[in-house]
Amino acid sequence: MGRLFGTDGARGIAISELTCETAMNIGRAAALVLTKTTNKKPKILIGKDTRISGDVLEAALVAGICSVGADAHILGVVPTPAVALLVKKYGADAGVMISASHNPVEFNGIKLFSGEGFKLPDSIENEIEELVLDNPENICLSSGTLIGRVVYEKNAEWDYVRHIMKTIDGDFRGLKVAIDCANGASSSCAEKLFKGMGANCIFINNTPDGTNINKECGSTDMRALCKAVVDNKCNLGLAFDGDADRCLACDENGTVIDGDKMLAIFSKYMKARGTLKHNACVVTVMTNLGFFKFAKEAGVIVATTGVGDRYVLEEMQRGGYNLGGEQSGHIIFLDDANTGDGELSGAKLMEILAHTKVKASDLGGVMSAYPQILINVEITADKKGKWQEDEAITACIESYKAKLGDDGRILIRESGTEPLVRVMIEGKNNGIITEYATNIAEKIREFCSK
Repeated sequence: MGRLFGTDGARGIAISELTCETAMNIGRAAALVLTKTTNKKPKILIGKDTRISGDVLEAALVAGICSVGADAHILGVVPTPAVALLVKKYGADAGVMISASHNPVEFNGIKLFSGEGFKLPDSIENEIEELVLDNPENICLSSGTLIGRVVYEKNAEWDYVRHIMKTIDGDFRGLKVAIDCANGASSSCAEKLFKGMGANCIFINNTPDGTNINKECGSTDMRALCKAVVDNKCNLGLAFDGDADRCLACDENGTVIDGDKMLAIFSKYMKARGTLKHNACVVTVMTNLGFFKFAKEAGVIVATTGVGDRYVLEEMQRGGYNLGGEQSGHIIFLDDANTGDGELSGAKLMEILAHTKVKASDLGGVMSAYPQILINVEITADKKGKWQEDEAITACIESYKAKLGDDGRILIRESGTEPLVRVMIEGKNNGIITEYATNIAEKIREFCSK
């Protein structure tokens, strides 16, 4: 993880931490680094979610991009995967998404995509970081007629929606679905997509006002969706996050179907149809042990990576796989998209419901999840990386690992997107793993308070 970019772009409290100056300089540096081999005037797409700070950061990025001679093409409010798709469709040299994904409204972020529509590798992000933080004097500004232009792409949302429609086999007539848009980037296009495919839709949290994105809604808070599904007798519920690159679901009983279970459903279905390349699925170290048990029984090969959809994607490209994702709902269908796409995942799940004619609860029963406890501990910048060296913390962790043995596991890591240490313990006994996770979290809090 770099000084400017984390596991999913640059992110921080909008304007005070992720400042306009930083955004402008990222725009300049990204335009120079990502377009240095082009022989024409560079073209960079910019999308955003519904945060109140999005307009301000967009203006700063546009200023930076155009000031070094590149054209800025504004997509407006679109999901992150729309930027990844359209950057290639529109023949752009790069793409930028302004979003802090699932984070609260006070955060915002900048995600960068190559001309092929993929998130940038560490080496390219490091090159951009060095230009912004170490060598800003190497940024050459344009002037006169060489300054970039601003172009507004009016068909971006529909071009994205039509692409997803083309990837779906069949229609959704006869299915009733509740959809939670998290007051975010999917608030408009989800209606075009799912109604356009014939579904009977009930939308909630689809009226963004700039301040209510991810607020007690979406994939980070499923309570409202689960209630809406049960109250309205829906077949399925879908919940997106702020930039709609994640999707979680719930069945007709209001029981959550997380990313691991969705991957199990997709793996089984695609394997049966002969479309699961190498009969393999890529997951992360956070994936529930229940998925590995399912995969062994189903004959699905599992490749495991570090946490972050960019690492999932890298492994998929390396191994020639076409399905991978995370428990959080980042799911990548590499035959159809270059990044996690919540609306595509939701549509694929509805496709399976339509084809199999079974209940969502039956689909969700494909795997049994082990109890899993996750506790987030806030950490200050000066303590990052140092808590792992504290003897009291390490001794506590090793003791519990020995007690769990082969019946569980402990995974503790710093978040790549928030100032948090995530304590995750998995095992057969919910009471025991809760006790262990609570004690480890308290040890970390004590260290951070010193």
